[in-house]
Amino acid sequence: MPRFGRPKNDGELSSNLYVANCGPAVGISDDDIASVFCKFGELKGVYAADESGTRVIVAYAEEGSAQAALKALHGRPCPELGGRSMHIRYSVLQPIIQDRASDLVPVSIFASEVSIPGLYLIHDFISAKEEEELLQAVDCRPWNSLAKRRVQHYGYEFRYDVNEYPPGVGLSPHIDTHSAFEDLIFSLSLSGPCVMEFRRYENGDWLPKVASSSIAKTEHTEDQSNFKRRVIYLPPRSLLLLSGEARYAWHHYIPHHKV
Repeated sequence: MPRFGRPKNDGELSSNLYVANCGPAVGISDDDIASVFCKFGELKGVYAADESGTRVIVAYAEEGSAQAALKALHGRPCPELGGRSMHIRYSVLQPIIQDRASDLVPVSIFASEVSIPGLYLIHDFISAKEEEELLQAVDCRPWNSLAKRRVQHYGYEFRYDVNEYPPGVGLSPHIDTHSAFEDLIFSLSLSGPCVMEFRRYENGDWLPKVASSSIAKTEHTEDQSNFKRRVIYLPPRSLLLLSGEARYAWHHYIPHHKV
């Protein structure tokens, strides 16, 4: 997905516009936005500017189109968008840093594509109806709010049966504590999808400190050349199983995302 940011100079023009006060969170779809902005020229796309759902990037093929749209729409009620007034400024495409580009890893859909022994992913392990029933049962119980997510404990405190991660919230790389979880880790995804990453550190040159919780927490400035990475997409209602090498040799985590 393209990355955009503020121009370095205040007077710098661009073919891309940052548009605030419109988006899916206020009932305005990308198609609705495109139908308004396409009147000023050829569009390359409409992108989410951040996780809020109220700000987008409108990308034009020509700089003059963006200039005309900004002049006509900035700060003025737009009848086609329910009379909403938009706040618009120029935005520029941010180049991908070369060493960052080399770190990109393809996202696998199936466990066989990841090639980690002991990792299994079962799609549609439960039905949509069963998912709804489970979510209703969970929401009837009290939640324990942590720093960035909510959990529910069943039985022993180390026994995490339910974790709720709001959109964008991730999880630091870790291997689940051996004594608390033993040989098999099952993870059932409910309500929404996520991308999970795996790291295997070479020659044991990086080891996590075991914390007094269910995970080994990591606080470390990492040299990304000393570990292998794999990435897999976990759809709703899928069941992930970590066993053997996947369980004990690979750290798993959920990256934090803004968009």
